Amino acid sequence: MTNAEGGPVPHVIEAVRWSPTGDAVRIIDQRRLPGEYVERDLRTLDEVRDAIATLAVRGAPAVGVAGARGLVASLVVYAGESTARFAERMRAHAATIRATRPTAVNLPWAIDRMLERAERERARDPRALVAALREEATAILEEDRAMCRRIGEHGEALIAERSRVLTHCNAGALATGGIGTALAPVYVAAERGRAVAVYADETRPLLQGSRLTAWELARAGIPVTVLTDGMAASLMRERGVDLCIVGADRIAANGDTANKIGTYALAVVARHHGVPFYVAAPSSTIDHAAPNGEAIVIEQRGAEEVRRGFGTLTAPEDVAVYNPAFDVTPAALISGFVTDRGIVRPPFDFRGWNAA
Repeated sequence: MTNAEGGPVPHVIEAVRWSPTGDAVRIIDQRRLPGEYVERDLRTLDEVRDAIATLAVRGAPAVGVAGARGLVASLVVYAGESTARFAERMRAHAATIRATRPTAVNLPWAIDRMLERAERERARDPRALVAALREEATAILEEDRAMCRRIGEHGEALIAERSRVLTHCNAGALATGGIGTALAPVYVAAERGRAVAVYADETRPLLQGSRLTAWELARAGIPVTVLTDGMAASLMRERGVDLCIVGADRIAANGDTANKIGTYALAVVARHHGVPFYVAAPSSTIDHAAPNGEAIVIEQRGAEEVRRGFGTLTAPEDVAVYNPAFDVTPAALISGFVTDRGIVRPPFDFRGWNAA
């Protein structure tokens, strides 16, 4: 398949979908990339919780999709229970999945939406309720795919011919149900025949940029260069970067944005070098109940991710470790938000967006 310019259309993977049998959530196990391509089917509550907690599935939109589908998969075997017992179990499973990772807003958003659907269907027997929940989870995925495409359509206008784009972590197809958020404009620009090159921060300590973004883009035939997180300033000064596009896990009402640790530093460097800094995210990532970044809970992860990343000792066994999974970039450093509703520029005020 070729684009209008005769070049190949990028082939984008599917990170989350139903298994062929329909009783499980099939994910690409992102812990194994890029060395191995492994797909896993999640059926039980423990499997769903573990996959989200250990980052086998990750990225705010993908976690929301996986959480919704995982709730359904975890309930299938209990559809023969009494209506009251099933409802109790459903609420318990939903609470467990919802609490698995605290920072990304998409997971509680998706679980709450599933419970709202269950409330509307409360008069139905458990088997009918499972079918209704499956329908809702499928709708969440399809909406996510459409959302990613709209972000790409809006954002590709930012990417001129031969643009050099710097991104952080992975906000591509592996992080969503569709073509991604931060990478969606890149995919659409490439699809339309525009030459674009991507620089991917390595993204320590779990290397989502080098392991996932580089793998995904290389697989799609888009030129990509990996750099460690501390090299971005030199890259901007020596080679030049046209714009930065990153994803988001939660956006406060004033535009303060939580994203993978290291995003804040990249935004500071971009401002110093006069490089536009954009955040790409769906409207579901905006938390209008959080007035600013101080209201965003930041997940603290285990010390071994830093001391012994990927099994190799890289720091003394007993040294203290500071390992937040995310940081908050102040709205003042953000040039604009690329959303499914269009590009939003300062001043930012997202109060009421989720309710609109």
